[in-house]
Amino acid sequence: MNNSEVVHLHDATSSVVIDVRGAGLPVVTHWGRTLGDVGQDALRALADVLTGTIPNSSPDHAVTVALLPEAGAGHSGRPGLRGHRGGEHFAPSLAVTSFSVEDSIFRYVAEDSAAELTVTGVVELAPSGMLRLRHTVRNDGSTPYWLEGLETALPAPAHAGELLDFTGRWARERSPQRHPFNYGSWVRENRRGRTGPDATIGLLAGTPGFSFRSGEVWAVHVAWSGNHVTYAESFPDSTPVLGGGELLLPGEIMLAPGETYESPWLYAAYSSEGIDGISAAFHRQLRERTLRPRPVVLNTWEAVYFDHDLARLKSLADTAAALGVERFVLDDGWFRHRRDDTAGLGDWYVDETVWPDGLTPLIDHVRSLGMEFGLWFEPEMINTDSDLYRAHPDWVLGPRPGVLPPSWRNQQVLNIAHPDAYAYILDRVSSVLSDNDIAFVKWDHNRDLIGARVHDQTEAFYRLLDELRLRHPHVEIESCSSGGSRIDLGVLSRTDRVWTSDCNDALERQLIQRWTGVFLPPELMGAHVGPTHSHTTGRTHDLSFRVATAMFGHFGIEWDINSATDAERAGLQAAIEYYKDVRSLVHSGVSVHSDHPDPAAWVHGVVAADQSEALFCYAQIATSVQHKPARVRFPGLDRSRTYQLTFDAPAGLPRLIGRDDKKWEPVSLPGSMLGDVGIQLPVLEPEQAVLMRLR
Repeated sequence: MNNSEVVHLHDATSSVVIDVRGAGLPVVTHWGRTLGDVGQDALRALADVLTGTIPNSSPDHAVTVALLPEAGAGHSGRPGLRGHRGGEHFAPSLAVTSFSVEDSIFRYVAEDSAAELTVTGVVELAPSGMLRLRHTVRNDGSTPYWLEGLETALPAPAHAGELLDFTGRWARERSPQRHPFNYGSWVRENRRGRTGPDATIGLLAGTPGFSFRSGEVWAVHVAWSGNHVTYAESFPDSTPVLGGGELLLPGEIMLAPGETYESPWLYAAYSSEGIDGISAAFHRQLRERTLRPRPVVLNTWEAVYFDHDLARLKSLADTAAALGVERFVLDDGWFRHRRDDTAGLGDWYVDETVWPDGLTPLIDHVRSLGMEFGLWFEPEMINTDSDLYRAHPDWVLGPRPGVLPPSWRNQQVLNIAHPDAYAYILDRVSSVLSDNDIAFVKWDHNRDLIGARVHDQTEAFYRLLDELRLRHPHVEIESCSSGGSRIDLGVLSRTDRVWTSDCNDALERQLIQRWTGVFLPPELMGAHVGPTHSHTTGRTHDLSFRVATAMFGHFGIEWDINSATDAERAGLQAAIEYYKDVRSLVHSGVSVHSDHPDPAAWVHGVVAADQSEALFCYAQIATSVQHKPARVRFPGLDRSRTYQLTFDAPAGLPRLIGRDDKKWEPVSLPGSMLGDVGIQLPVLEPEQAVLMRLR
């Protein structure tokens, strides 16, 4: 080990400098704007000038914040490693014994021989520009070690004076909230047993007033689908930090002698160009796995609910194929005893009373029309009115054997960490996939875990997905959890898209997709055109607004299209053709947002990686105090090129207030003018939108 080394991981946009020279754990002295190619002398000099200050009435040594902040080293905030051995060794003093740097990956090992603990850490700068970090702790003693937390932290500079994170509820996920990064702790704990509708998908710190296109921004995300914590912390006597990890319940992790615990990945990104720069890094990371073109989906839920009639479903499939749909997904209601949401979960056999010949007649019909077939499952749940529960009531996950948690949506949680329950679910889901021509699974999860041991359940869920993907590599999987309640990079490493929300109201979706899209690229977000009248909000929207909203995701339909008018079906068909034309752009380009001055209107788009083309949406989400709209500017274009801008309306033009003589005439302008000056749009009625194509 070279104790004099200061590690520098960097790319064209960001740097992280790690000082490994001290007696304790590695310390990040800089995480932020790239420093470029600097030598070891400069790195050591930088680390020297950033440390060493000892104020009055403080420890007689300089207190630094390590990758695992240590109470035993004088850190007054949240310790990174928390635990004890029978009440002892709750504040270990770890010292680095070895480290290495290879291919932009820094690894280290640290030990505390008195506490009989070994910690290993990994910091990786991925080609995407993302940092990802994790730690592992091993019990080297002869007695159990009770682990209470293993959370990685990164420093944030003092000028990152504002925080942005997210909250929400069912059908209203990812609602943003901003507040000053004040002294104290801002801790977002999720104890729902799944990622949760109110969980913050990420925590961002930035220079005050940071926006989509301006300001420095630092962001962290915990890639874990169970209980987790994300926090921002600042005290007068320490460096501000952002951190997170799994939220461990009391007694949940007991490390026997020789056992280890590995934390989930903490993903982190820095941007000198606002929130869009954070999105660019996350999107590149999630696009490391290449997906084939995202097929147009029709999901049957809001079309038929539990009314599974073969003739009706065949007719729905006929209409879908005629419109250009490429994937037909049969939702809840196909398995035994499932005539409503009170019974049947766990009985994963095709219901012979509804499907006497199995699913084959419907699947064959769908496939003959040139569409893929998909199927809904909720494998982690169980109804007490089911054959499975009557045979195995002990398989319910609860606070203790024989005690049921409160019912939720008439269902309980199946303890898939139980070996026999796991084997049963794996066999049943795998058998259905093997016995039928199924290309897609909508994997649902419709309740919180109450009073349960969550860690083992989450690990079992990951093992189950991994094994099913191994057995059925051709089957794509969607993560759905009451809509958007399980969206994180842990589940996304095993699935092919998420159901962004159970709400198909286009106005609500504008907000939900806007903020989910900070972290997820469009192709991973299921975005469907719902009915004219939304069943979650009661609002009524024009087809053009619903289509423009769904165009910036993985496009689909959630609507009884047999009840649509001829004009509506013609509009849908045109919208599907348009989506097929632009999806390669939307699903590979750079997502951008204009910092539009009017909060009543949002402007966002996708620009091709080579800046040769772009697709933008102007959405009037409310009435404006301004009589005439503010000019629309187009970020991300090549300033030196000239673009032809056309107004596209595959499902009809938006409705206007007043008149505009120029209306929707094409225009050709340089990228510099489009980006800096912008164009004037007519006055749109509220809850209207227009698509703008630039070539």
